[in-house]
Amino acid sequence: VSGTDHTGAEVSTNVVEECPLTIFLNAQEVVTAMTIGDYPQYLALGFLRNQGMLKADEEIAGVDYDEELETVIVRTARQTDYEEKMRKKTRKSGCAVGTVFGDKMEGLQDVRLPHAPVHTSWLYALSAKINRTPSLYLDAGAIHGTVLCQQSRPLVYMEDVGRHNAVDKIAGWMLSVRVLSDDKLLSTPGRLTSEMVIKTAMMGIPILVSRSGFTAWGVEIAREVGLT
Repeated sequence: VSGTDHTGAEVSTNVVEECPLTIFLNAQEVVTAMTIGDYPQYLALGFLRNQGMLKADEEIAGVDYDEELETVIVRTARQTDYEEKMRKKTRKSGCAVGTVFGDKMEGLQDVRLPHAPVHTSWLYALSAKINRTPSLYLDAGAIHGTVLCQQSRPLVYMEDVGRHNAVDKIAGWMLSVRVLSDDKLLSTPGRLTSEMVIKTAMMGIPILVSRSGFTAWGVEIAREVGLT
C-alpha cells in the first residue's frame, strides 16, 4: 500500500492480504475462515482434525480446492454428520477470533501424551534459526508464525493472520504425510491459551513452547493430558 511518512514523503510498504476460505466436510459447510490463502488444503484438514471431525487415522477420499470459489471440500470414506456438534459454538480467545464447535474438551478425555525430553539448548538454537527464517512476518508484520520442530531442528514453518490457522496448517500437513508426533515440539510466539493447548494435544505433540505467557486453564488442561 502507498501512504505518507512523518515527513510527508510518499512511501510504499508491504501488507498481508486476508481472504475468506469456506471449508466443507463432504456435503456439509462447516466454517468460513479468514486466512492469507496459502496451503488451503492443509488448513482445511488441520481445522477439521483439531475440531475432532476427522480421526487421526481418517481415510481421506479427496481434498478439492476451488480458488475461484474460495472453497475447500474434504471428502472422507465414511459418512459424516456433525450438525448437532455445530449448533454449539465457542468464540476463541485468539487475537484473530475463531470458532470452536461443540464441547471444547471433547476428544481429550482419552488423550495421554507420551513423555518427551526437552533441553534449553534446543530452545536457544530454535530461536536463533526461527528468527532468521525468511517469512511474511519479517517482510510485512501483522502475522503469526508457528513451527513444528524435532529437538533443535525446525521441520515446518506456517504463518497466518491468526495463530490457530497456522497451527491448523501444521496439523493438516502432519495428517497428509502421516508424520509421527510423539517426539515433536510445537513453537509459537504468542500466549498459550486453552485453545492452543487443546490443539497441540489433539495433534499428539507432547511439548508446546512459547516466549510469551500462558493462562491458568491452559496449564490445567496441559497437566491433565501430560503436555509439557
